[in-house]
Amino acid sequence: QVQLVESGGGSVQAGDSLRLSCAVSGGAFSRWTMAWFRQTPGMLREFVAGIIPSGTTVYSDSVKGRFAISRDNANNMMYLQMNTLKPEDTTVYFCAADDPRTYLGGTIYSRDEYDYWGQGIRITVSD
Repeated sequence: QVQLVESGGGSVQAGDSLRLSCAVSGGAFSRWTMAWFRQTPGMLREFVAGIIPSGTTVYSDSVKGRFAISRDNANNMMYLQMNTLKPEDTTVYFCAADDPRTYLGGTIYSRDEYDYWGQGIRITVSD
């Protein structure tokens, strides 16, 4: 059974940093594309950052230059280093895993491509 478990969330002030972690178990982590999404109540889940097995990364425009995604294939871990946090970054963050065997024709940005999700972790950034 595949499990994704996020950690590292919390409440910070604007301009501070946080690092989210995603621990993955039960699957072929090193072969998967991994990503972070975030979701505000009433809104669609939004792509934040993604990383393919080789380590190439992509980011949404809203976090580019502030956030950095990384992975540790040896330990089945993914990270999101979040710097210069803003109040608009406040929401719930989810880690996600895409098994390439279930390719639906989408891209790394496509929510529907991801097969496994964590339970979500909240970030609150205050002025």
